Amino acid sequence: MAGHSKWANIKRQKAVVDARRGNIFTQLSRAIIVAARNGVPDPAGNFQLRTAIDKAKAAGIPNDNIERAIAKGAGTFSDSSILEAIRYEGYGPGGVAILIEALTDNRNRTAADLRVSFSKNGGNLGEIGCVSWMFSQKGVCVVEGVINEEQLLEASLEGNAESYEMIAEETAEVFTEIANLEKLSQTLQAKAFKVTNIELRWIPSNQVEVTDANQAKILLKLIDTLEGLDDVQNVTANFDMADSLMELSMT
Repeated sequence: MAGHSKWANIKRQKAVVDARRGNIFTQLSRAIIVAARNGVPDPAGNFQLRTAIDKAKAAGIPNDNIERAIAKGAGTFSDSSILEAIRYEGYGPGGVAILIEALTDNRNRTAADLRVSFSKNGGNLGEIGCVSWMFSQKGVCVVEGVINEEQLLEASLEGNAESYEMIAEETAEVFTEIANLEKLSQTLQAKAFKVTNIELRWIPSNQVEVTDANQAKILLKLIDTLEGLDDVQNVTANFDMADSLMELSMT
């Protein structure tokens, strides 16, 4: 999990800057629409919707935009577009496995955009199932602040977590089964831990070690390009690389 956790942490650090890009607003708004469509359009009774709204607010999306997205999902706002959730799979440089989760109203456009992004950045868009067998989906609670590991372990066990990982001096990630995510979040918060993010994440069962600087640069550019597409919600890859190489490749 370590390599993916480092990448996830860097993405969180980039979030404030990235939020200025219109596509981030689009992605978060679409997540709200789908959450409202899949359950009740009330965050009090819809954990997925509540989580999507929290992320949107953290990114600075205005309340009017959030309410409009909820209305679209509930079917009370006039909108001809119907969003479809699709998962795409492919390979990056060096055989790195990549999963892409997208929300789109035009799957042909999305597939074409993804294919171009892969081909221009040393990768290949594959068939469904070509890499997903290497991943399992888990619920993740991100905890930040001064962390007492003994207390975190006790709270994690009480919340039926599977494991936790310290990824920085004041940042930890706690993993659980998807169905248990809401309970874990509530337990951690009840124990006075600051839960700053709640998400579903694909966890790789094996990792590809990236040590070549040029390969690392191309790989991170590919992932950044994929994440920059309006229809793309999440990108997950099974690579690991040293912090120093990752930082050098992102400059």
